[in-house]
Amino acid sequence: MYSYEELVGIIAELRSDHGCPWDKAQTHESMISCLRNECEEVVEAIEQKDPENLCEELGDVLLQVLLHAQIAKEEGLFTMDDVINGLCEKMVRRHPHVFGDAKAATPEESLELWNEIKR
Repeated sequence: MYSYEELVGIIAELRSDHGCPWDKAQTHESMISCLRNECEEVVEAIEQKDPENLCEELGDVLLQVLLHAQIAKEEGLFTMDDVINGLCEKMVRRHPHVFGDAKAATPEESLELWNEIKR
């Protein structure tokens, strides 16, 4: 079974000098339709209650995220580690009822707290 680190390495290799011509040619802008399509395929798998396809389509969305992060790394903008760190910080910050002292006993209270923090 492959690891996350191996996956990141595969994506970097695809974009390397000796990688795949299609992958190397991609930009954030050129991949917009791919990202939209893959997200829609996730929605369809959920609506069809197809867990096998959902697993595959989530992988395709993750591929899009990793490719965008690799392009950004190459451009000196940010890395996948930055994406992960930012997401972790946001989840901890927006869930003080889990990681802090705030209280939220229902999904509605949790959402209200999330929206309040977001504002």
